[in-house]
Amino acid sequence: MSTAGPGRRVTIVAARHREAVALVAAEGPGAELSVLCVEEDGKDGRAALDRALADAERRGCRVTGAPRTVGAPDGGGHAALLRELRTLKPQRVRLADPDPAHVSYDEERELPVHDEPAENAAAALTALAAVREHQLESGTPVFVDCHRAGADERPDAASQPRYPHPAHWLTEGFDGRLSAFLPSAAGIVRWTQREPGGTAWQGPELLPGPRLMPGLRVVRDLHGFPHLFALRRIPLKDGGDDIAVVRATQYRTGHPLTPWHSLGSPNSGNRHRSREVGFPAAAFDGTGGLSVFVRNFGHSVSYRHQGADGTWTPWQHLRGVRVADELVTVTTAVGETELFARARDSAAVLRWYRSAPDGAWTEDRTVPFSPRPGSLAAGPEPGTVLFRDLRTNEPCVWWPGATGPVSLGGADEGAGPVTGVRGVEAAGRPYSLLVRSGPGGACVVGVHAEGRADAGVWWNALPADSAVMPAAVRDRAGVVTLATLTAGSQLGLAHRESPSGGFEFGRWYTV
Repeated sequence: MSTAGPGRRVTIVAARHREAVALVAAEGPGAELSVLCVEEDGKDGRAALDRALADAERRGCRVTGAPRTVGAPDGGGHAALLRELRTLKPQRVRLADPDPAHVSYDEERELPVHDEPAENAAAALTALAAVREHQLESGTPVFVDCHRAGADERPDAASQPRYPHPAHWLTEGFDGRLSAFLPSAAGIVRWTQREPGGTAWQGPELLPGPRLMPGLRVVRDLHGFPHLFALRRIPLKDGGDDIAVVRATQYRTGHPLTPWHSLGSPNSGNRHRSREVGFPAAAFDGTGGLSVFVRNFGHSVSYRHQGADGTWTPWQHLRGVRVADELVTVTTAVGETELFARARDSAAVLRWYRSAPDGAWTEDRTVPFSPRPGSLAAGPEPGTVLFRDLRTNEPCVWWPGATGPVSLGGADEGAGPVTGVRGVEAAGRPYSLLVRSGPGGACVVGVHAEGRADAGVWWNALPADSAVMPAAVRDRAGVVTLATLTAGSQLGLAHRESPSGGFEFGRWYTV
């Protein structure tokens, strides 16, 4: 997200002053900004940061003091950062990419080559550890955005985090109660509805788990159980870290998750390669089988599949065009899983599909749209994908077989994906309800007749801002609930006033 919300305390931690410039530029209006640098910088670097902070103030941010230098990226740096965090009490922290993708490979040394200074990743990892410890000490969630290396010159760079926030982070459990899941510095935090349809909630609760990177994917299975996917960092005995895809499931709303199960990674055991693994995307097909996809070290796609009998395949490679770390899964009306990925070296989108759960994957290079980076998402209707147009930023929808995308209107300065729910009844007819972030993080809701996005979408900006992508869910009683994260890191909620009447929402309340 490119906005932090009015009054949100945001701390930027960078290796040096010049590396903080892009992080400051990614911050939207309303934030209270502080900057910590692990190392001192030269005159030019300090001047560049001063200019970036002056620009931030003109955008409506409030800079709380001059940038401070806290030490070196070692144990001393960790302790100094922790002391500063205790004083600043940030609600959000922005960092550089801890695991930047390589730009070439040294065949002789058998090592990847990066164009990012190694100090940037070291500072980010030191800061992640310090923020995690601070959150565990304080008991207050701290949310982290890691700025993807190489995103600076692309549109909407701030909406391309290295570890994404989930789009579908509000879910209904097997018993009809809702749960909200968000990644934080210390792990996954959860809010739980006390009674189906009620306004009483408990949370935020930090869920026990391993050392996770600050991203999350939430996917519901055929029975409605939410499955959580993340990346786990595992220290290796010979130095460095291994990164593994992990998964946990919530079978009982409000109760502990299952243990986090490791799926490994396509390059598991090689610390230079595994650290670059992309963030997982996953989907259940109509048979109950689960497919998990990641962008691998070579910038193609690898996947594992779990059959309905629980048996896993090893990691397998989908050959094709090199992709960016932006994968989206959709499930078609007949229960087939399809994968969409933004290309790495062009504005194109690639699609993989197969005609049967155990069939071979086919690559489709004819997808007729170019999305803004960070905007791909599964649509609420089977087989559809939502995105923002690369040129206009206008929300659009496309599905296989359509000659071109359908414009949904509502072009503005918002960023990030568009999501939604289907089957929303009004006057006896089904509608699809869409939700997205508007300018300044506003929660914007749109409605169109189900299956007829071409007939027009009615957009409405609601009186609520969100520091993350807003979420929507329709429960089994037909009630639509919207969720946001407020400037004070509270869960904000609003319910549709009538399950079958108009599309007005009641007063917002916070947890």
